[in-house]
Amino acid sequence: MIEHASEPSGPRGTLYGVGLGPGDPELVTIKAARLVGAADVIAYHSARHGRSIARRIAEPYLRGDQIEEQLVYPVTTETVADYQRAIDDFYTDAAARLAAHLEAGRDVVLLAEGDPLFYGSYMHMHKRLAGRFRAEVVPGVTSVSASAAALGQPLVERDEILTVLPGTLPREVLAERLRATDSAAVMKLGRTFGNVRGAFEDAGKLDRARFVERATMDGQRTGALADVDPGSVPYFSIAVLPGEVAASIPGDPVAPDPEPPAKATDPLSGGRGTAAGEACGVGGHSRHGDHRHSRGGRVTVVGTGPAGRDWLTPQTAAALAAADDLVGYGPYLDRVPPNPRQTRHASDNRVEAERAAHALELAGSGRQVVVVSAGDPGVFAMATAVLEVASQPKYADVPVQVLPGLTAAQAVAAAVGAPLGHDYAMISLSDRLKPWETVVDRLVHAAQADLAIAIYNPRSKARPWQVGAAREALLEHRAPETPVVLGRDVGGSGERITVTTLGDLDPELVDMRTLVIVGSSTTRVVERGGRTVVFTPRTYTP
Repeated sequence: MIEHASEPSGPRGTLYGVGLGPGDPELVTIKAARLVGAADVIAYHSARHGRSIARRIAEPYLRGDQIEEQLVYPVTTETVADYQRAIDDFYTDAAARLAAHLEAGRDVVLLAEGDPLFYGSYMHMHKRLAGRFRAEVVPGVTSVSASAAALGQPLVERDEILTVLPGTLPREVLAERLRATDSAAVMKLGRTFGNVRGAFEDAGKLDRARFVERATMDGQRTGALADVDPGSVPYFSIAVLPGEVAASIPGDPVAPDPEPPAKATDPLSGGRGTAAGEACGVGGHSRHGDHRHSRGGRVTVVGTGPAGRDWLTPQTAAALAAADDLVGYGPYLDRVPPNPRQTRHASDNRVEAERAAHALELAGSGRQVVVVSAGDPGVFAMATAVLEVASQPKYADVPVQVLPGLTAAQAVAAAVGAPLGHDYAMISLSDRLKPWETVVDRLVHAAQADLAIAIYNPRSKARPWQVGAAREALLEHRAPETPVVLGRDVGGSGERITVTTLGDLDPELVDMRTLVIVGSSTTRVVERGGRTVVFTPRTYTP
């Protein structure tokens, strides 16, 4: 079965650059909330860790059934050979993804912290798309306004001049601009903080400078800039210089430092490392990761974990979001939320080589193709099939990348504790690709080696007898009291965990969606607070 992306028809969609304010969802404007709730497509930027502050702010206003386009920056603070080309290619690709929805008549809301046109990433999409599609910008409360509110401090009064500066400027340039202005807000801190504080000192204004971190968000804090621990400064922070007139009170030439609000009384010292934020709102874009060339095709083989979205790694989520084509076994593709921009190629579970060749052919034509597996793609899944076919000379120029995923064995083990805490083996009971005699031989040798065993593909309609046969083979080398864990649909709506023993194992409790873990001679079962816990000690004492 092949599902094709929607063909453009009817009127084109509208691109909305929607400002969400500085972080508090209650500071989202009524118009922004209405557009977020009504949009066909919600787009947002993130670094490769996958977390999006913009999406988090907008979450109360999302419907839950909208198409999401996660625009993941390909490079971060690491040095790359050609950063500008990498980021330009990224914006070109991102614009093409949004254009596909707009061409098809779908309205796209691109989320932005703060204001979309104030040091935000929306402007890069606006430049590329506003000339081709209807575009509307919805302003939002800026981080500068939020910082003044957090301080309870006016920034300028009467004829005073406010200057907004990026902290990425050279120290001497910053100092010169600070000397020449009455009031200032310096953004893009984090790694630049030492340089910024030095510029305030050089300008003779450090004593008046204030600091605001995560204005209006959880964790907001304020204080004197001179007292801030440089190692604790995140990207989402601002250095503020109030104007002398604005800071004064009647009878005093310069006002004293205001009392910080109750929300912001955390001490400014602390050992937190720099946490670079995502791109929109308070300045610039985030640089991240290895650069995927935007012009050439690629096959990326991913594992979606044992269940839903919560089990995805950010790396896999980014690959899925950027794909042109998704290839895989139908039920596994169904785990990925539909996106009309993408084409899905679903197939039967027994045609792995054909599926791999199809993915490579698509990538050879310049498409970004993701082959979808459950669990980890390298554990009884599609990574080997793709690499085997890709070894043919005709696919030599098609890049193939494998991204890891959480395995079913990890999920089941974690659900009961740590039965795989020592050496263990993974064995598939399927005899479709290897003789049953080989399966039994490997089970026996694992049992003789006293390894815990994670058993995949234990049963199907065509081979219901194999669980019982495997049990009998293991009982020749393992005590009947050996702990056994049966984990079915872990993480899903049908999750069921059963702890039994090898002697009492009932094969009828096992189906194809069950993973079986057979403990070693040292595996222990204990009761803790009404919960059964299974673990294998790391110290081996047979």
